[in-house]
Amino acid sequence: MKADEIKLEDWQRILFGNTSPEFLLEVFIRTLIIYVALLLAVKWLGKRMNGQLTIIEMTVMITLGAIVSVPMQMPDRGILQGLLILITALLLHRGITHLGYRSPKAEDIIQGKPTVIVKNGVLQLKEMHASRVSKQQLFSELRSKKIFHLGKVRRVYLEPSGAFSILLADEAHQGLPLFPPSDRDIFKTMKVDYKQSLVCKNCGMMSDKEEIDTCEGCHEHEFIKAIA
Repeated sequence: MKADEIKLEDWQRILFGNTSPEFLLEVFIRTLIIYVALLLAVKWLGKRMNGQLTIIEMTVMITLGAIVSVPMQMPDRGILQGLLILITALLLHRGITHLGYRSPKAEDIIQGKPTVIVKNGVLQLKEMHASRVSKQQLFSELRSKKIFHLGKVRRVYLEPSGAFSILLADEAHQGLPLFPPSDRDIFKTMKVDYKQSLVCKNCGMMSDKEEIDTCEGCHEHEFIKAIA
């Protein structure tokens, strides 16, 4: 717009911009479509993308960030459009939250379910791949909890928020070492006990056999000594 077209007493422009009031219905439909698209996009990006926020909260934050800029800065856009988008997003959030409260099945579809990515000291590689969680991401989280081998772990859950929940084993047993690959010196300082079992380097499945060629869990062929 030109400078001489902007007048303080022009309430038609302030409220509706340069569009007709009927455009508010189109804004509502646009918001609904974009909100659903954002929800699907954030869900597709994976749980770890969300950090400690739920998918719904993440979607609302993105939507709110987009809402506030245009109505405040563009003179040809009405304030009511921004307010309608804001109210629509909040109503959608409250409605979806209420739907999840009333229906656990709907909540599972919208929010997602916890995923078991470690079971009795063995990595669940298919679940980790589906959730886009790398081994080093998981190992870093376990090391931060002072867990340095999988024999101490009964379960690790990847929550819908992207956080890891760790359930320790009642009695620790030997397991796959979780040291960083770059720290080769630490393996040199470890004492080798010939009673140690072999463990699959890929998934952490233990073997009592003295010689083994193929892992029964992931069918890989590389084994190392487990630690306790």
